[in-house]
Order: sequence, then C-alpha cells, then structure tokens
Amino acid sequence: MGVYQKKNGKWYCEFRHGSLRKHLLCRGATNKKEAEQIENAFKYRLQQQVNGVIPKDLPNMTMSQLLQKELDYAVLNKKSYKTDESRAKVIKKFFGWNSLIKDVKPEKIEEFKNYLLSTGKSKATVNRYLEQLSKSFNIAVDNEYLRKNPCKSVKKFPVRNTTVRYLTEDEEKRLFKALPEYLKPIVITALNTGLRKSNILELTWEQINLEFGLIEVLENKGNKHIYIPINDTMRELLEKLAENGTTGYVFVNPETGENYKDIKKSWNTALAEAGIENFRFHDLRHTVGTRLASKNVPVNVIKEILAHSDIKTTMRYVHCTNGARKEALNKLNNFSL
Repeated sequence: MGVYQKKNGKWYCEFRHGSLRKHLLCRGATNKKEAEQIENAFKYRLQQQVNGVIPKDLPNMTMSQLLQKELDYAVLNKKSYKTDESRAKVIKKFFGWNSLIKDVKPEKIEEFKNYLLSTGKSKATVNRYLEQLSKSFNIAVDNEYLRKNPCKSVKKFPVRNTTVRYLTEDEEKRLFKALPEYLKPIVITALNTGLRKSNILELTWEQINLEFGLIEVLENKGNKHIYIPINDTMRELLEKLAENGTTGYVFVNPETGENYKDIKKSWNTALAEAGIENFRFHDLRHTVGTRLASKNVPVNVIKEILAHSDIKTTMRYVHCTNGARKEALNKLNNFSL
C-alpha cells in the first residue's frame, strides 16, 4: 500500500484507516511526492472526522433509495401508505431516480412546488407532497445520510381549511333515492358512526358487539384503538344484516364473496343522479360532525367520536354551525333597553 501511478498517468493512494481500506485518486498530483502529500491530507482529514473536529463525509444515497426507506416506514406505520406510494413516483420522476439527496437544495424544492401546481394540483395537495418529502429527508437526517433537511427552508402554501361540506336534509333524501341498494347500508353506517370509508368497507362482525352496543376499530388513520357506540338506527341495521350471518365482513359483495373494494363509480353516479355537487364520501364524516355540533354536543365528545388527534380539527364543525352561538347571544336580549 502507498502511492502509485497507473498506466493512465494518474496517481492513486491506498491505505488502511482503522478497519477500513481506502483507495483514492490523488487528484492533481503530477509526481510521487505530490501524491504522498495528498495521501497525508486524506489521512489527516479522516482523523479530524474521527475526532469530531469536522463532520464526516455524507454517503451517496439516491432519491430512489431514500423514498423507499420512507415507504418502508409508511407500510408499518400509516394506513394511507398507498397514497405515499403514488406520491413517491411523482417525486422520483421530478428529482430523478438516481439523483443524490445531498445535492437537493431548497431552490429545487421550490421548483417542485411550481411543477405540481402546473399539473393542476391544489395548494393543499402540494402541501401533502411537501410533508412526505420532508418526512423522507428527516429519515435521512436521523440516519446520518444528511446533515440538514432542505425542506425546513421551504414554506408550505397557506391554505384556508375552514369550509366544511356536509349533507343537508334535502340532499340526503335525494341521495338515498339515487343510491343502489347495496350502498344504502354503507351510507347509513357512515352517517351514524362517523367512520371513514376504509373502516366501513373493512368492517367485520368480530368488531361488533351488539350486547354491549359497541363497534371496535383497531386500524384507522391515527392508529388509534377506538370504540364507537351503536345508536338505535345502527342497531336496527346490524340486526337486519346479521340475518345473513355474523362471520367475515359486514358488507359483502355477492359477486365476489368478499368486501367491497371500490364504490367510487356507483357513488359518483348516485351523486350525479341526485344533483349533488362538490361532495365526497368523506364528507359524510363531516356531516356527522356538523350535525352533532348543531345539537350542542360538547366538542370534546365529538372529538372522541371522530377520533381526531387535534381538537382544532373538531372545532371546524362547531364554527360552521351557528345554532348554539345564536342561542347564547339571544340571552343578551334581556339586557337591551
């Protein structure tokens, strides 16, 4: 080991540093003496890194490798990992599969924001992409692939998220007239439990305890273990469905014998027939929150029913119903001259 010159005329050095064997190009060396000087500089730098005087060199990790680590995390910890997979494809396409993460600067991320907007994505959706990208870079920082998350210097778009779309009583009547029969019990469940679509479609009889009047949900967006009380409407529905058996899934597709995987097409057809615009299945969950708030149900109770992590999310339903606030302000009438 030591310095040597290859047939291409370039000088190299080879040496051991602890348990590692280093083989490096002595860039710029024109003779043995210059190569030895560069070798000594390499050794000195490595020793400085070991002693913590200067930071260690960053490994060459690609965007593709990093995003795979984020997806591995998502599979284990997130119910919505399929969404992460879809976004990861867009991120890799923009930044390049083999681009090095240490070369990604805030300026490039700003370009990514503009690119997403140019494809028709909303500012709220762009923010979700930035959150996933930031999570990926945080993983890199935690594992010493990066020193700093470049997303920290990039601002997300300010988004007003105060508008809550909910189903009016008239819309509900029109919707149930248009719904196919198999969808009606699914929608009734949504309107009487506040559960997310995935939890409803994957609901099994093992999760239902009619004796104690509870639905147990083990997997949800916040990875919480929650219990939903069964109201009278829901009990009547479940007892009717139980006539067909109480094993497996509650809502079974007769054509497959399994649970329904996708109801989007039938749902959209029903909305169009009912003349209901700008309404998603998830808005049935907003409807539950709004209706509870309009009946003056305490906000902390609504929070528990909907399994919100942050009470600020629940407060949206309180803000969009003015019944309780009007009633409170009417008490001031007694003080008027």
